Amino acid sequence: MSIYNEKQQKIAKKLSGSKTTYADWTDWNWQMQHIIHDIDQVENLLEINFEPEERQRLLETLDKIPLSITPYYLSLIDRDDFHNDPIFKQSFPCPDELEIDRLDMSDPLAEDQDSPVAGITHRYPDRVLFHVSNLCAMYCRHCTRKRKVGDRDSIPDRQTVEKGLEYLRNAPEVRDVLLSGGDPLMLSDDYLDWILGELRKIKHIQIIRIGSRMPVVLPYRVNDTLVDILKKHNPLWFNTHFNHPREITASARQALQKLADAGLPLGNQTVLLAGVNDCPRIIKALVHRLVENRIRPYYLYQCDLSEGLSHFRTPVGKGIEIMESLIGHTSGFAVPTYVIDAPGGGGKIPLSPNYLISLSTNKVVLRNYEGVITTYKEPDSYQPIFCNRKCDDCKLQLNLTDAEEQDATGIEKLLSDSYDDISLTPEDNVRLERRNNDE
Repeated sequence: MSIYNEKQQKIAKKLSGSKTTYADWTDWNWQMQHIIHDIDQVENLLEINFEPEERQRLLETLDKIPLSITPYYLSLIDRDDFHNDPIFKQSFPCPDELEIDRLDMSDPLAEDQDSPVAGITHRYPDRVLFHVSNLCAMYCRHCTRKRKVGDRDSIPDRQTVEKGLEYLRNAPEVRDVLLSGGDPLMLSDDYLDWILGELRKIKHIQIIRIGSRMPVVLPYRVNDTLVDILKKHNPLWFNTHFNHPREITASARQALQKLADAGLPLGNQTVLLAGVNDCPRIIKALVHRLVENRIRPYYLYQCDLSEGLSHFRTPVGKGIEIMESLIGHTSGFAVPTYVIDAPGGGGKIPLSPNYLISLSTNKVVLRNYEGVITTYKEPDSYQPIFCNRKCDDCKLQLNLTDAEEQDATGIEKLLSDSYDDISLTPEDNVRLERRNNDE
């Protein structure tokens, strides 16, 4: 059961009166109706005070980049040391956001340039990003899509989504669709159900993924009604976005359990953020808590070159250091892939510590996570199978159809639901021979 602690109760009552209940607090609609948007509210709810000069700089920041925090996420902030709190840093404005580096870009990943129709980013050969919402429950200060998120004038309407669906219906090469935004779980249950249903009707789409930060910032959105809708459209994959171990609360764990129990494979994408999680011990603790909750650490992102994020960016060397602390030091499935999403739309480029020291024609020299140097003997004679690139006529290894596990005969065939046969007839049956002759 979720924890409704004294701090959360106090925040809830300040927001909507003394009669506010646990049921109110855990209602995601109540949370959305009481989103915190201004500094006065933050000071009142957390019982903190900003110095006048800091307050003025914060107000200047909010004039350009709005504030939006769910009461739940706000309640996780350590008010005794809020300036250093990782949750505060991710959700509360910082004047450094106004400093635009000369290499910063509003669309660093060139998503708009790789958009054949509104709402679709088609960068990779067989998969697309489908922007179905530009709204989020909370504005993350490190967001790479600041140009879109929260812009109510650019919220994809049903007509835009229809155009995206039509593009996908006519793109047989697409087998994988990622619903993103904004946050897809900001959509109503019925609307999300409709989008998933339309995608499921497209025969060539094998995989549908949902990318959402709701389990982090508003876990109450993952209720039984939503889970029933998602389960109806399985197989679905669900990627979330935990950046720090302190975000994996009792409420978050409950939401993740609902998703995992519904059969959705869970993944996590973490952004490496200076002052938040740029520490090997923090990331190791995070990935351990993720796998404990049946979440596969998927990516560790180098922070993008979006405008105003210079204060969040670390050197790439910090990411490599963190990977050194994971590879070999913990379970392989707990190690994410460290990537840079290449500026200009080049896609994700994986980075890793260098374990290959040298190689010759028949031997490779390697080092392991401990620094042990070893060799791997390659075959003296390797005869590759000749390939003429005529895949349709391949008689070698390119039989990719599912292997047949059952070849029933006789009465077994009649009993099996896998066959349409309704009778067994001897080959020399006179009646059937006469019928065939009459034809």
